[in-house]
Amino acid sequence: MPLELQQLVDDVASCIKRVDERRPTAANARTGVSYQPGIGPHSETAAVLLVTEELVEFSPERYRNRISLGVSYPNNSREKCDLCIGAAPSWDWAVEVKMLRLLGDNGKPNDNMLMHILSPYPAHRSALTDCPKLLRSGLHGRKAILIYGFDYPSWPMNPAIRAFEALARIEVALGARAESSFADLAHPVHERGRVLGWEVQPKAASPDQTEAG
Repeated sequence: MPLELQQLVDDVASCIKRVDERRPTAANARTGVSYQPGIGPHSETAAVLLVTEELVEFSPERYRNRISLGVSYPNNSREKCDLCIGAAPSWDWAVEVKMLRLLGDNGKPNDNMLMHILSPYPAHRSALTDCPKLLRSGLHGRKAILIYGFDYPSWPMNPAIRAFEALARIEVALGARAESSFADLAHPVHERGRVLGWEVQPKAASPDQTEAG
């Protein structure tokens, strides 16, 4: 059966928890100092690698030999898709992944994080600009944005997620939100969170645009 987005979101949430149970430790890229154990402090790239490796072990029938990372866009080889699922070139899914981590390892606000979700400027490579970029990519198959992140009592994900949905729908047709949660993680700050996904499709032309064309 074809892989549905809700299944992928559920599986990623399960694998975040499974990876975290091994208490992986990330280090500060600048100083080399280790962060507290858990998947929470890992960079987006490192976390995606850990989770996709776990997906293959978790559900080999869905993911073994079907996951590719860093796939070049046919229409712009300088751009790469975070995650493609299926077989090239007729992928089942082409997915851009973003992390929403509003606090740091020390519990202080990460002031630049919203830029990675909401910035309207392509140079920032945000979830928002990934939406039309995916549609122009030339990649075959269905396309989706996946955001995984962490919820904190004073910094919940919901306001940022609602803002992303509102802004993205100006440019593209954003499908219904698929969502799955995880909790009881090892890190004392990044203890719980969610995985969210949306299918991205071209926005239908308005009647006025159709007539003008």
